[in-house]
Amino acid sequence: MRGFEWAEPDTVDGALEAAGGETAYLAGGTTLVDLMKLQVMNPSRVVAVNRLPLGGIRVDSEGLHLGALARMSEVAEHPEVVRGYPVISRALLLSASQQLRNMASMGGNLLQRTRCPYFRDVAKACNKRAPGSGCAALDGFNRTHAILGTSSHCVATHASDVAVALIALDATVHLRGAAGSRTVQLASLYRTPGSTPHVENTLRPGELITGITVPPLAWARNSTYLKIRDRQSYEFALTSAAVALKTRGRRIEDARVAVGGVGTMPWRLPEVEAALRGKVAGARTFEDAAAHATEGARPLSHNAFKIPLLRRTLVRALLSLEA
Repeated sequence: MRGFEWAEPDTVDGALEAAGGETAYLAGGTTLVDLMKLQVMNPSRVVAVNRLPLGGIRVDSEGLHLGALARMSEVAEHPEVVRGYPVISRALLLSASQQLRNMASMGGNLLQRTRCPYFRDVAKACNKRAPGSGCAALDGFNRTHAILGTSSHCVATHASDVAVALIALDATVHLRGAAGSRTVQLASLYRTPGSTPHVENTLRPGELITGITVPPLAWARNSTYLKIRDRQSYEFALTSAAVALKTRGRRIEDARVAVGGVGTMPWRLPEVEAALRGKVAGARTFEDAAAHATEGARPLSHNAFKIPLLRRTLVRALLSLEA
């Protein structure tokens, strides 16, 4: 780990003033500290934000409001989240370990870096870490890599579970920077790699996530998150699905579907949602809709299995809402 300047402000304005140059914000530190130890990230200044008044969880007529510094375990166990947004609670509980969930912040989770091993190995080529160096995963061992949203420059997956659930529910994020405050759709915060995989999001320099809002959706109670991985705990997704269904009797009136473990960003599936609307819930309907999930997929030499696995993951998640 290289040397760096340290700042620990107690106001948002103070944090923005402390940012400058190669600055990194530190909350739980569950991603940043690891990457600094590996010298994948070498910020010249670290601004600790845990003293900022950005915590809290509340529900009102405008939906679910989560402070950027609310801890993952706190959100996962909150009665209003468990009751009204089970897909969010489950996505969080299937993330990391209890110890990490106690430390990690919601804002930090949304901005965590990829777990691609080539990104984390400074001896390997990685356009995300070192623009123009190449992508070692393209011809390397790429079993865990993305099949959706990839480019010839990067095939790394996005690691967050809860971001998948939040994107399925049309969440917005509240941002604060030198130019003031703004609110954007969480889905528009992320960027696919294209030719600039090192530009992962649309944050402006020094901008800070201050909160997350999930709009009111009564039928979000009928939702779940399914995560398929190589082992039952403390492992990242091979495939995952966040699903919510609004039904009248057995007919599906509306649906929300997003997937993880397969995309370069949390991946919403509007084609699958459209294929579900107006249909009678059941295995055949779910299988037909899930066939749309992998349209445009570009498998690599070791991860073509993700195409049928993703379809089966979606069907299983949807069937679980019927049980």
